[in-house]
Amino acid sequence: MSQRVNWWRLARECASHPGAELSHALACGAFGSDFGLMLAWSQLARDWRADKRRILMVCDDPWVFRHVMTLPNIKLASAPPSLTLIERKAQLRGIVARTVLALRLWRWAGQCRGKMMDNIDQGDPVLLVYGHPASRADGFDAYFGTLMNQVPALKRLLHCDCPPRRARELAGDNRSASLHGWGTRWFLPALPFQAWRPRIGKSHPDYWLLRRAAIKENSGGGPAMNRWQMHCQKRFIEEMRPSCIFWPWENHAWERNLCRQAAKMGVRTIGYQHTVIGPHQVNYSVRSNADGIASVPSVVLANGPAYAQELLDWDLPRERLRIGGSWRLHPIQDVAYNPQAPVFVPLSAIPSLAMLQLEAARHVAATGKTVLVKEHPMYPISFTESHRLQRTQIGMNGHQALSLVLYSSGTSGLEALFAGLPALRLRGVDRISIDVLPKGMETAMVELETLDAALRKAEPLAPLAFEEVLAPVDLPVWRDLLSPRSDRAESD
Repeated sequence: MSQRVNWWRLARECASHPGAELSHALACGAFGSDFGLMLAWSQLARDWRADKRRILMVCDDPWVFRHVMTLPNIKLASAPPSLTLIERKAQLRGIVARTVLALRLWRWAGQCRGKMMDNIDQGDPVLLVYGHPASRADGFDAYFGTLMNQVPALKRLLHCDCPPRRARELAGDNRSASLHGWGTRWFLPALPFQAWRPRIGKSHPDYWLLRRAAIKENSGGGPAMNRWQMHCQKRFIEEMRPSCIFWPWENHAWERNLCRQAAKMGVRTIGYQHTVIGPHQVNYSVRSNADGIASVPSVVLANGPAYAQELLDWDLPRERLRIGGSWRLHPIQDVAYNPQAPVFVPLSAIPSLAMLQLEAARHVAATGKTVLVKEHPMYPISFTESHRLQRTQIGMNGHQALSLVLYSSGTSGLEALFAGLPALRLRGVDRISIDVLPKGMETAMVELETLDAALRKAEPLAPLAFEEVLAPVDLPVWRDLLSPRSDRAESD
């Protein structure tokens, strides 16, 4: 809890630094940054100082090592790891990565211009969504279900993470277009130089952790991609003046920028709480927004009562919150518990956790159990199947019976609770296994070393009532917010 508050405080403190609006760390994004984990290590070192025992803390991270060195009453057992060459390589890698990205975006911007852009007219209500593999050109969207069929005036604008080929597939509905089309190519030469640079001195208590976060993020194309997204959405809003913009809201950096740009142009913003929250996704809190609710959507639609309460607890104003129901998660009714049935392993969106799950899946398969592995649709990982280790494209709700769900992050633990299935959350060695369950709900935490014992003790549970967490889709609420009657949402 204390490090959550500290993370929010640092995000506000550093918000005015150059490039801060591009940073995952300063948006408190637990999926995009491990800064919160570094704060936790710092707290452990502080706590261990009070222990009467002599504790050896082994640390090969050059920034964290130097950070711990600054804490009082810490004795060094060795010299700090080398840093200069690592930082130089990271800086060079970042420039190369952003240059390659700029060249790719040059092609993508050209491929997404023209006829596709005509699918959206000025003043249309717009869904801004990622290019999810499950979305289709018949009006179905992985994030908003059949909403486009329910509201024929609604158009779909694809986020800059969606490549042109996928955008063209979805644009077959004559109602979808790519945000890349609104970007200007002459903006692209600036992308290799995009980075965030904390303006802090070595006297700052978190200097080395902030420096580490900046070096890590600037060593890739992330800052440039965030800048391009912001550029494209600004130009889209200025040219098309949509009546409102809906999107799966997570309070990330580009979303805060979107809210500010839309407010300047008088465009309503409606953020649909993206699936789940839980105690680790602190990015949802308004407390990290330097400008408070100015960079929060005009209305936030929660998918149910439990997550609505979490948003209220994290300072989202009640007058901006409504419950719209869940498009993506539904009651799990048809999956029976059977101790002889397969173990279901839905892979995490975090690659290192997904690889750890695969290691655990192979271990379980070696004991004679059948294991079904489902890749994350946005982040597939190849692996070799065997008689006991099988790939599946079927989600949890499509199986007749399962014996256990072994997950690491995502919604699968919640779905297992709905079905009354045993669920184990596998903890990573270098990443937090993001907990998305609301307050008061939990599954057992395991590591590879404790997996066998946990499997032996796993028992089915009484199914969790769906309505305690989520709500069915309330179409009148959605239709009301999509209505062209301009200020209704803000006055509710």
